[in-house]
Amino acid sequence: MNTINRIVKNTTLLFASTVLSYILLFFVNMYTARYLGVGGFGTLSLAFAFTGIFVVFVDLGLSTLLVREVARDKSLANKYLGNIIVIKIVLSFITFGFIVIFVNLIGYSQEVSNIIYIVSVSTIIGSFNALFYSVFQAYEKMGYQSIGAVLNSFLLFSLILTIINYGLDIVTFSLIYIVVNLISLFYCFLICFWKFIWPKIEIDLSFWKTTIITALPLSLAVLFSVIGFRIDSVLLSIMNGNIAVGFYTAPYRLIEALIVIPSVFTLAIYPVISNFYVSSHETLENSYKISIKYLTIIGLPIAVGITLLADEIILLIYGNGFSQSILALQILSWEIPLIFLTYTFGTFLVSIDKQIISLKITFIAMIVNIILNLLLIPYFSYLAASFVTVITELVAFIFCFSYLSKFIIKINIIKFIIKPAVASLIMGLFMLCFNINLFLLIIISTILYLVILVILKTFSDEDIQLLRQILHKVKK
Repeated sequence: MNTINRIVKNTTLLFASTVLSYILLFFVNMYTARYLGVGGFGTLSLAFAFTGIFVVFVDLGLSTLLVREVARDKSLANKYLGNIIVIKIVLSFITFGFIVIFVNLIGYSQEVSNIIYIVSVSTIIGSFNALFYSVFQAYEKMGYQSIGAVLNSFLLFSLILTIINYGLDIVTFSLIYIVVNLISLFYCFLICFWKFIWPKIEIDLSFWKTTIITALPLSLAVLFSVIGFRIDSVLLSIMNGNIAVGFYTAPYRLIEALIVIPSVFTLAIYPVISNFYVSSHETLENSYKISIKYLTIIGLPIAVGITLLADEIILLIYGNGFSQSILALQILSWEIPLIFLTYTFGTFLVSIDKQIISLKITFIAMIVNIILNLLLIPYFSYLAASFVTVITELVAFIFCFSYLSKFIIKINIIKFIIKPAVASLIMGLFMLCFNINLFLLIIISTILYLVILVILKTFSDEDIQLLRQILHKVKK
C-alpha cells in the first residue's frame, strides 16, 4: 500500500471512529451537565482539569517519542514498549502522590478531593491506553485505535445512563471513569500482544536516561500546553467557585469536541511526515500547504456559525440553567480556526525534530495564559477565561507559523484564508436573514458555503482528484 493510500485509509478509519466516539461523548457531556447541574458539572470539570495538569508527568512525552522512533524502525518496538511500561508505572505512583499533596495544600472540601483522587486514578489508567495507541500509530494500524475509542465512549455512555437512572451521587458518578478505562486497557493489552509484539519488561537504566532526555522537550511542551489550557478552570474554582467553572467548561467542551478534526488528521499523518522529513522535503512542503488550506476551509465557517447560533446551541444542549454560557461560547468559537492550525503546526514541528522550538512556543503561550487569567478572572470571571483562551491560541499560532515558514516553506497565508473568509461571510449573512429550524439552517448554510467555495474556484484539479481518491477508499 503506497503512502497516499495509507494516509487515506488511516484518516478515514480514525475520522469515522472518532466522529462516532464524539457523538457518544456529546451525549455524555449533555446528560452529565443536565444531571449534575452547573455546580456539580463544574466540580467534575475541575477534577479533570486539575488531574490533567499532573498526569502529563506519567507520560513525559514517551508515547509521542515511541511513535516517531518505531515508525522509523519497527525493530525498536519491543525495546521502547518494554521499558516505557515500567517507567510509566513508577511515574504513576509519584504523580498521584503529588496530586494528594497539592489537593490538601489548596484545601478543597472532602467531596471535591475524593472526586479529584478518583479522576486521577482513571486518567493515569488512560495514560497507559494512550501508550498502546502509540504502538498502533507507529505501525500505521489505526483501525485498532478506532475500535478502542468507540468501545471507551460506548461504555462511558452506557454506564452514565445507568448512574442517572439510579440517581446516584457525584462521587459514584466519577467512579465509572475508572471502570471504563480499565476495560479499555484490557482491550489494548490484548490487541498489542496478539497483533504486534509481546514486550519483554525491561529495566534498562541507561536506556531510560537517554529516552527521557530525548522525550523531555516533548513532555515539557505537552505540560506547558496542558497548564495553559487547564489552569483557567483551577483558577476559576479558587477565585470564583465551581459554578463559574461549570459556566466556562460547558461551552469549552463543545469546542474541544471539534478538535477531533485536526487530531484525527495529525494522528494519521504524523508517522508519514516524520518519514517525509528524512526522505522527501518536497512532499513535506506539499503536506504542509494542503494542511493549512483545508483546515482553514473547515475552521472558519464553524467559528462564524457557532458565533451566530450560540444561544440556540447552549439552550438546546444544556438547558436554561447554562444560559450564562452563551457569550462564553461566542468568544471561544474563534479559537477553532486557530487551534485547527496550531494543533497541526505543532505536529509538523515535532516531526522535523524541532521539539525545542515547540517547547519555547508552548512555554510562551502558557505564560501569557497564566498572566492574563490572573489579571482578568477576578474582574470578568469565566468570560475572561474564554477571552484568554483565544488570545493564547493566537500567540501560539503566530509563533508556530513564523518558525515553520523558516524550516519548511514560506507561504502567503492570506492566500489560503481569503476565499473561505468570503464564503463564511456570505454564509453568516444568510444565517442572519433566515429564522428557520436550527438543523435545517445548518444544513442549508453548509451547502451554501460549499457552493460559494466552488464558485470562487477554491479547489484545484489536484484537490478534486484527491477527494475522488478519498471517496473511493471510503466506499471500499
